[in-house]
Amino acid sequence: MDYPLRELNPSEFPALLREIPDAPKKLFLAGKLPIPEHKLLSIVGSRAFSPYGREVTEKLVEGLRGYPISIVSGLALGIDSIAHKVALAAGLQTIAVPGSGLSTKVLYPRSNLNLARKIIENGGGLLSEFEPSFEATPWGFPRRNRIMAGMSHATLVIEADIKSGTLITSKLATEYNRDVLTVPGSIFGKLSAGPHMLLRLGATPIRDSGDILEVFGFTKEEAKEKNYSDCSPEEKKILKLVRNPLERDELIRLSGLTSSEANTTLAVLELKGLIEEFMGEIHLA
Repeated sequence: MDYPLRELNPSEFPALLREIPDAPKKLFLAGKLPIPEHKLLSIVGSRAFSPYGREVTEKLVEGLRGYPISIVSGLALGIDSIAHKVALAAGLQTIAVPGSGLSTKVLYPRSNLNLARKIIENGGGLLSEFEPSFEATPWGFPRRNRIMAGMSHATLVIEADIKSGTLITSKLATEYNRDVLTVPGSIFGKLSAGPHMLLRLGATPIRDSGDILEVFGFTKEEAKEKNYSDCSPEEKKILKLVRNPLERDELIRLSGLTSSEANTTLAVLELKGLIEEFMGEIHLA
């Protein structure tokens, strides 16, 4: 069953997209538009990703939990799909820009139809300049890439071969005067060739989520407050205590929680990527 679609009025287009010289004349929407107050981060990468690429994408997106940031990607297999899924798990709005029309009869790739529905159900949206019944064609993907680059404040490249179409998005982002970010990889990895080329051309290296937040102008103090905003009172108590690293037993004692409550809370915070245990002590991640 199709989800509802509508054609947008040009005045409804995402603000930054209206500024590019080759702005689309039409735009179709399923679900919701990006939240106007949010920073938009486009994440692109290889379809044939490595375990490193998956881990990097998961850690970086999860680290943005609680911030006014929407994740934009292309609904493609590989890094795109991972970015959308982790955004959903982290409670971040995510926007998909497929290389096809938005009708469920033609949406590409077919294997991500359920993911597209989840994006809509969780307050995100699908955008396309193509007519709803338009089937994906090779020439449609570069046009799709300009939508992603044009609507986003920054584009983050995670793994790309030197000839990858992913690099089209970063090239367009540069032309539109947007920030281009990338993750360094192994000098021996084929999928690191694209990011390392971008670094030589002046892209911002991303080592952790904090680097992304700095690009968007968040101070560390503002970032931490927002990052912890969806935490329970028990979680916030633990986070306050481990500003200075503590051994687990000492932390449990100071928290005033039962051993069971404390260990459950610590497990949740580790899953959220907010704390780490190292050399017998627990500290902020």
